[in-house]
Amino acid sequence: MSSAGEGLARPLPEQVRLHVVDLAAQVLGTMPPALIPPPLRGIAKFDPRKRAKLGGTPIAAQLETDKEFREAVAETISAGWPELVASLAEGNVPPAAEPVLVAAAAYLTRPPGWPEMVEVARADLERSAATAKGNAHEQTATRLREQLAAQKSTAKEEAERLREQLKAARGENADLRRKLHDARERARSAEARAVEMAVAAEEARGALAAAGGAQEAELRRTKERLADAERQIEAARRAAREGRSVEDARVRLLLDALQDAAAGLRRELALPSTISRPADTVTAVAPDRPGVRAVPARALADDDPALLDQLLAVPQVHLIVDGYNVTKTGYGTLTLADQRNRLMTGLGGLVAQTRVEVTCVFDGAELNGPVQVTAPRGVRVMFSAPGQIADDLIRQLVRAEPVGRAVAVVSSDREVAETVRRMGARPVPSSLLLRRLR
Repeated sequence: MSSAGEGLARPLPEQVRLHVVDLAAQVLGTMPPALIPPPLRGIAKFDPRKRAKLGGTPIAAQLETDKEFREAVAETISAGWPELVASLAEGNVPPAAEPVLVAAAAYLTRPPGWPEMVEVARADLERSAATAKGNAHEQTATRLREQLAAQKSTAKEEAERLREQLKAARGENADLRRKLHDARERARSAEARAVEMAVAAEEARGALAAAGGAQEAELRRTKERLADAERQIEAARRAAREGRSVEDARVRLLLDALQDAAAGLRRELALPSTISRPADTVTAVAPDRPGVRAVPARALADDDPALLDQLLAVPQVHLIVDGYNVTKTGYGTLTLADQRNRLMTGLGGLVAQTRVEVTCVFDGAELNGPVQVTAPRGVRVMFSAPGQIADDLIRQLVRAEPVGRAVAVVSSDREVAETVRRMGARPVPSSLLLRRLR
């Protein structure tokens, strides 16, 4: 407390003041609102853990000036320690009682002679503090002596370790000097060997130069013999060409006569310069206009793998391909555009190898845009008109061919195969073409 209590010559000891304020803060939280002193009503709303810490000064001042509030707090200590309060009321201080508790109870209950009780408790606290301080000094001195002994022991051990390290360093230095001497000896030996090897290398270079001169002379003689042989071969070839020139002239003259006769016959018959194919007369939808609709196919069993190669070897054979029937058999998981592009690539390679006439037919359908088809050289691409399926267009192509021409239709559709067979064409399963394209 900042001011002395009534009858006290000095303020309460700090420990006693804190204990009294803590008791008052606890009682303040349990008092009815109407009985709480006005200066402490705001503090009563604080958290119990913060009430004594934040409101210690107002609470101490209220205890000093407000008798009713002090008596309310005294009832709490009387209920908690009734024997102590009774002894103090009789003027007796229990010898074994804690000085802080005795001083707090005396200050709050105010028995006769309570200031002397507080002073006695103050003296006890000061003696306890002095004793504790002396013990602390003794403990500090003991700890310092122990630390000094430990540091001496550590210093001694460190000195022993440094001596061992110095001894090891001296031994290592002697080893390094010996190794340095050995290395210098090896270096001198290596220098001597290097000089010997340099002399041997110079002698080897001289011998190599002499051998190189002999090889160059031999190489010149070989080149001269090779040039003579080439001149002889060229003379033999020239003699062979001159001996064959008469026969070549006769054959060339016969070919020129046949070509002139064919040209005269073409002019006399008024034949066109280019020959139209029968398949060109069949009407279909151009691939750059909308109108393609797919029709599912029905599969047939595979036939002899050599069938397609034999058909492609027939002179002037016309190969008609049911486009979507082939693509859906071989790679039906792709989009229609990717199916057409993959088939066109394979048919282009087939035409380049065999030089046969190839027509690829696709079903027509109503589309929102043009069908993008890049036909390779030698491959005719046709789409069936709206309302017409590819099967009908294939039949028209077969029917347009002259009787006797070899026609092969690639389709696994059983109905298409039976129809073209009756029309004189040879059906081929789609799997055979796919195998051939692979």
